[in-house]
Amino acid sequence: MSDRVSETVTMPMRFGSNSGQSVTRRDGIAKVTGRATYAADNHPDGMLYAVYVPATIARGRVTHLDTAAAKAHPGVVEVFTPKNRPPVVGDPDKKPFMFAIPIEVLQDDTVRYAMQPIALVIGETLEAATEGARLLKPQYEVEPARTGFDAEPAKRAAAGPFGRPAEVVHGDTEAGLSQAKQTLDVTYDTPAQYHNAMEPHAIVAKWDGDKLEIDTPNQAIVLSRGFYAFYFGIPADNILIRSPYLGGGFGSKAVPYSPLVLAIAAARKLDRPVKLVLTRAQMFGPVGHRGATRQRLRIGIDGEAQMTALDHVSTAIVDSFDSSFPEPAANASQGLYNASSLHSLMMVVHNDIGVPGAMRAPGEASGSAALECAIDEMAEKAGMDPLEFRLKNYADVEPGTGKPYSSKALRECYAEGAKRFGWAGRPLAPRQMVDDKGFLTGWGMGTALFGAPMFAAQARAVLRPDGTGLVETAAADMGQGAWTALAQIAADSLGLPLDKVEFRSGSSDLPDGGVAGGSGHTATAGGALHAAGTDAIRRLGELAAADPQSPLFGTGNQGFVARDGRLYAARDESRSEAYADIIARAGGQEIEGKGSAARPPEDAARHAMYSHGAVFAEVKIDPVLFQMRVTRLVGAFAAGRIINPKLAESQLMGGMIWGISFALHEEARFDKRTGRIMNTDLAGYHIPVNADVQGLEVITVHEDDPYVNPLGIKGVGEIGVTGTVGAIGNAIWHATGRRIRHFPIRIEDLLA
Repeated sequence: MSDRVSETVTMPMRFGSNSGQSVTRRDGIAKVTGRATYAADNHPDGMLYAVYVPATIARGRVTHLDTAAAKAHPGVVEVFTPKNRPPVVGDPDKKPFMFAIPIEVLQDDTVRYAMQPIALVIGETLEAATEGARLLKPQYEVEPARTGFDAEPAKRAAAGPFGRPAEVVHGDTEAGLSQAKQTLDVTYDTPAQYHNAMEPHAIVAKWDGDKLEIDTPNQAIVLSRGFYAFYFGIPADNILIRSPYLGGGFGSKAVPYSPLVLAIAAARKLDRPVKLVLTRAQMFGPVGHRGATRQRLRIGIDGEAQMTALDHVSTAIVDSFDSSFPEPAANASQGLYNASSLHSLMMVVHNDIGVPGAMRAPGEASGSAALECAIDEMAEKAGMDPLEFRLKNYADVEPGTGKPYSSKALRECYAEGAKRFGWAGRPLAPRQMVDDKGFLTGWGMGTALFGAPMFAAQARAVLRPDGTGLVETAAADMGQGAWTALAQIAADSLGLPLDKVEFRSGSSDLPDGGVAGGSGHTATAGGALHAAGTDAIRRLGELAAADPQSPLFGTGNQGFVARDGRLYAARDESRSEAYADIIARAGGQEIEGKGSAARPPEDAARHAMYSHGAVFAEVKIDPVLFQMRVTRLVGAFAAGRIINPKLAESQLMGGMIWGISFALHEEARFDKRTGRIMNTDLAGYHIPVNADVQGLEVITVHEDDPYVNPLGIKGVGEIGVTGTVGAIGNAIWHATGRRIRHFPIRIEDLLA
């Protein structure tokens, strides 16, 4: 008997009338009317304002700070430097957990990167603290900054992020290349990118003895208590983190960073609440970013255009003092195409920069940008249509491992996307399409792929005496719609209409909702909520089945169906009773259910779990000025069960727009003389505006996945980025006949 036949299948849980509906965001009115309280909106009594002073060099040491001038300014309360820094218990150069990074809390006068905190000024007002920071006028002993890929010879990474190995080998790629009838050897570069969420990092910290209250945007509320407990030497249970609303995160708000820890330390030292809000420029430094990559891809095909080898070596620029997060771009080649041999390797080059970290679709965004363009180049050499070539090398099991996919509707994504886009009319050769205005027109495509992780979470559900429900979990909504989608799942688990369920989240004193990252939050927190609601219904059913006055008396062994606030006998729905009546006869006490969710390791080992998609792009290019516009994007995605189609479409569109940004706009530019980023604002650091997004369409392809988790949910938050970048790059080649092997692609690249 095969492994597949012998497996135990966990079918998706039953859903009610709430899931699958395009419910409008429950938090929308609070946000547009200003009632939503973000971290920086909090003003406890006696609060002070903190401003951190950023280093203006990338490497060296601070030799002088004019603390006397700063302290003399009216309203300045204190100036913290390495000479009098507020104490921190945990070693700032150690990492208490996997996702933590070393932090700078004024432990010495060393400067490791530009924008590193070198002092903290505390004032009675923001204006006083800001002026005090200006008056410090730091002086430095400067060392030459290391910037770019030529700063040092590349070396093998010690390991990849998230516990992944630096190198993965399946078969002999060198043999596969030597035996190939045709080969390709190309190198693509991707730039450093910075998260730049609409809401900058912020914190309001308040101490009461050894108890700490924090208001801060955070993607892992309960987990982060452990970080702060380590730094300040107090039990995690003594820390309350409130984060009901986040103005974007994209991975940057999952762990504490140096300025936040400094603000908490200052609040403890001064025994007054302290608020710190980063400026836009300070978002380019100590709070993570996507590292630049240089990716070499070698592909071999046989006489039938079947891949004999796929070799992907990615060199990532990392910081000089931690190096724990090389952008894992090479991983993108491990899960998609059916090559006879596969090899991926992560290399690193050290620069004087802040520590890179997870940024929307880490690894897959940058890796698929290069991979999908290389696949297009290989299709061109083979004389094949790009879609035909991808279908030729379609993988029915995970390449290398041979594991079956938990589900894979990528063929359907290709078919639906190509049909909607009109791909069948695409000429094979470039520079064949010109519109009625004389603009060069090109069509390109890219395959989208992203993993479907699931983390651990807990939840609580309550049935109240009036028949309404309450559900609680410390989830995080950074704009993806968690407050709504998770409430839909919870309402279904309780058999109640959505408007009869109160949803509480965003505070660390609630059950742990897990990490809002990796496109796994809905599956994770949703699984816990569903389990908690199911547990509450089970307890309610036990009461009814044991109550001689209930129409459901004696039905406990046949089960129940919960719907619209009533409990029905599963085998005879003529027997039913309202929740409120069952609870009233039992004494009128709330019925509480608890639930948890996590993916069993054996499930992850048995199947390859991904979301899939296909993106088709049209670009139009002025043949004289070479201005580029993405005039159409069509994306078709298969991501398991969709809880809220409206929110899912919004997330997929956001990812595709990010793909436009990656392909044509977004890049941090470093001054090679100083190591400083030259465009630390949204005037110089370009992102798309409305005029850049002219036609955008999302298709969600139906997909049932009985293996990925009991809810059948994957994720949509990041997959929209993958595939889109390559599709745009390929469309530009199709319009112009020129391959640009770096991103972003600019006018000057086509003029050269």
